[in-house]
Amino acid sequence: MTTGLIPGGQPPDPRPTGALPQQRREPAGHAAQHVENRSRSSVITARAAASFEPVGRSVASARSFVRDTLQGWGFADIVDDAVVLTSELVTNAVVHAGTSADVLCLRSDDGVRIEVADRYPEREIPLQATAVNMGSPDREGGRGLQLCAALAGRWGVEYIPTHKTVWFQLDLPARVVGTRAAGPALPSDLLPLADSRVRVAVIQVDRTGHIAAWNEDAEDLFGYSAEQVTGKPLTDLAAWPHTPGTSTGIAEALRLSRWEGSYGIRTSTGRVTPVYASHLRVRDTAGEPSTVCLLVRDHERAVLQTPLRGPASDTSTGSEGQSTDPFEVFIGSPAPDDLDGLLQRTVERARDMLDGDSAFLLLATDDETELEVRASTGLPSARQRFARVPVEAGPGRYGSARMPAVHDDLTAVPGAVPLLNGTGMRSVVTVPLKVEGRLTGSLGVAAEAPARYSNEEALRLQFAADRIALAVESARLGELERLRRGSLSFLVEASDLLAGTLDRDQTLALMAQMTVPTLATWCAVYTIADQASEPYLSYVLHEDEELIDGIKSLLSKVPAPDPVPTPGARVWTAPGEVAHQAALRSSMRSLGLSGSPTRQVTPGIGPTLATASAVGGETVVLPLVARNRVIGMLTLGKPTDEHFRQEILELAEDLSRRAALALDNARLYSERTAISQSLQRSLLPPELPEIDGVEVEVIYRAAGEGNEVGGDFYDVFPIRDGAYGFAIGDVCGTGPNAAAVTGLARHALRLLAREGLTGPTVLERLNSAILDEGARSRFLTLLYGEMRPQEDGSAELKVVCAGHPLPLRLRQDGTVEPAAEPQPLLGVIEDLELYEQTVTLDPGDVLLCVTDGVTERREGARMLGDDGLADVLTTCTGLTAGAVAARIMRAVERFASDAPSDDMAILAMRVPGLHKD
Repeated sequence: MTTGLIPGGQPPDPRPTGALPQQRREPAGHAAQHVENRSRSSVITARAAASFEPVGRSVASARSFVRDTLQGWGFADIVDDAVVLTSELVTNAVVHAGTSADVLCLRSDDGVRIEVADRYPEREIPLQATAVNMGSPDREGGRGLQLCAALAGRWGVEYIPTHKTVWFQLDLPARVVGTRAAGPALPSDLLPLADSRVRVAVIQVDRTGHIAAWNEDAEDLFGYSAEQVTGKPLTDLAAWPHTPGTSTGIAEALRLSRWEGSYGIRTSTGRVTPVYASHLRVRDTAGEPSTVCLLVRDHERAVLQTPLRGPASDTSTGSEGQSTDPFEVFIGSPAPDDLDGLLQRTVERARDMLDGDSAFLLLATDDETELEVRASTGLPSARQRFARVPVEAGPGRYGSARMPAVHDDLTAVPGAVPLLNGTGMRSVVTVPLKVEGRLTGSLGVAAEAPARYSNEEALRLQFAADRIALAVESARLGELERLRRGSLSFLVEASDLLAGTLDRDQTLALMAQMTVPTLATWCAVYTIADQASEPYLSYVLHEDEELIDGIKSLLSKVPAPDPVPTPGARVWTAPGEVAHQAALRSSMRSLGLSGSPTRQVTPGIGPTLATASAVGGETVVLPLVARNRVIGMLTLGKPTDEHFRQEILELAEDLSRRAALALDNARLYSERTAISQSLQRSLLPPELPEIDGVEVEVIYRAAGEGNEVGGDFYDVFPIRDGAYGFAIGDVCGTGPNAAAVTGLARHALRLLAREGLTGPTVLERLNSAILDEGARSRFLTLLYGEMRPQEDGSAELKVVCAGHPLPLRLRQDGTVEPAAEPQPLLGVIEDLELYEQTVTLDPGDVLLCVTDGVTERREGARMLGDDGLADVLTTCTGLTAGAVAARIMRAVERFASDAPSDDMAILAMRVPGLHKD
């Protein structure tokens, strides 16, 4: 081990380790006078050690460890210097060197030695014998060593291959023998009260915490004999006050070298007697440690209480490490990881520090215009949590938020602190939490009695607020970051879900399901059909499905909120007021005060009260604005006495914008789909006519989602008495453009056929009409014919096949043959010379007409084709026209697994036999 002695320091005592021999350097010049060789016979009477991780909060933890240790040893005179030096050295280790720090406190008869070791031995340290200039005190580096030189009686630096240790020793100040503290002579009536005989219980506890000795005064005070308690753990009798994470437990107190404080002892009667105790840790000649506990009744604490270690009530100086305020002790302990835990601990400590009845802490919004209640104690927290009050002055506003304020009696200034309205609190002290001059919150302590607080308490509370403000702001920013990350994930998922549907009802359901229970307890969606319509309650959801009907009923009695386009959430009080009135009526009926027998209304009381409670909290309304128009309102609610936090409202506002656009898209899609379907249905022929002596069946399938009409079409219509026209065609392409030509062709056919023109003439004029459409014209294949049933039971057909798949004729013997010849299609050339062919269908014959969507049905490289269609038709002998069309369609659908990509039309006509089939 190599020891570098800094001017003003001296090497440490030799240690029984395998380290290298010491190399001692004596200081030169005036520095030599500071070297005082410690006696080699100095005895270490107590030691305490702790390790701290390389994180920023470890510095505060190290300060707290050293302070508690030295106060426990009774060395309050040197606590401040020790804490300052420890803070600087631990900062060097965990912040600058980036390693963990080991702190060791050693007590001896002439002072206290504290060692801080890190794991960065390469850091440069001066080893010269002459005085070294360590730089300006304003520099970040070297300041800890300068403080050691200024404050410590002796100090030094030690190196081993894995550690570097900086140590310092503080000597105890000289005191007059026999004098620790003295107080003035007081009149008898000002002396503390005690019984005529003061009993001091002396209890000795061994190293395991078990009672080893129990004197007679302990028997008188607590009712147990020595035989009854010897060998039992003291913890079986002690009623120890303990707030998790904020105080020392009894096991820790028994291990400290000295401890004073209050707790309770359970007597033999089962009652708890408050006591004041002074613990002293000792060791016997064999080195075995034990703790001697002196206990008196709590009201006689003056017998044992040491003023030097009493709770500090004076105002702290503001220099870091020099505060003995209880709140500073709390700040030095490891803080909770979560913001709510930190805030709750803060208000509890603030209340205890000023001996108040309640305390509260509010956090400011980003624009510092509002404060939101985040923690309270001694107040109805369920009602107050997340409540918001404006900061500016005025009725119902928090005018004292930016400066410390003391109110002696709130009844004289009602509304000065809106949070305390109706709570019974009379006096209050409030102080701001500020970080870099910016208001981040407000901390207050209140009491039920008037005039409890003065400027002195305000200064103490402000000092505590200054110490906690940065930690609170850091935790708040961390919470906001987590909330924002969660909000982004929530909004991304919500956008995906909303974009996945164009159904209005499903969009309404998704809006509600995404808000309940993530953002609110219940949700209601109002929709507005148009600007002249009133809002309509379209959807209601509660996390408890049994309450949905009750909420619907209650909201139906409340006028809908005004459709205000102003962005942001606004409070809607109407549901809460109606809920309160409903609850009041139910309660009166249950007490028989409504003038009607109670037994008749009892069954309805439960649901009414449950519904009133469900909507009795804060209710907010967010407008659903899409394309510069309010299309509805999203209403979010909480149960009785609950409020929304600001971050949730901001997230709900983002969701409402996305939901509004999705809802409007669903509305537009529904409207356009309805219009499209109405127009498409107008292009289809009306119901097929009933033709005596001929069965007619049609099956039609348009390709594409939402299409009812495509490029294929059919028609069967009467021309004149006893004559009927029929047609089946295919316009090039699919969808609306092809459907437009479909409508032209079908209506033109009817008009021309009824003029008495022949089939070829009808098609030639239709060809001219298509060509007249110009760029909108389409190629058209068309099978047109005129049918006239005959008296002998047959049917005569005159057919023109213009580029269309040939019609197939199925005879009764099962043979299939084409019933026409191919001719040029329409819409290509102007001068067409078409002719018609006559076909006679005998009884039992079938004429099958299809579009190319049937014959060109594909599965990979295979195609159904004309031959495949003929093969299927041969199996249809003896079937009705409807059965033939159905069998053909099933065969087409089974031919391939994929959905059809082309329109399909099937027209089957059959002449029944002489005898009914």
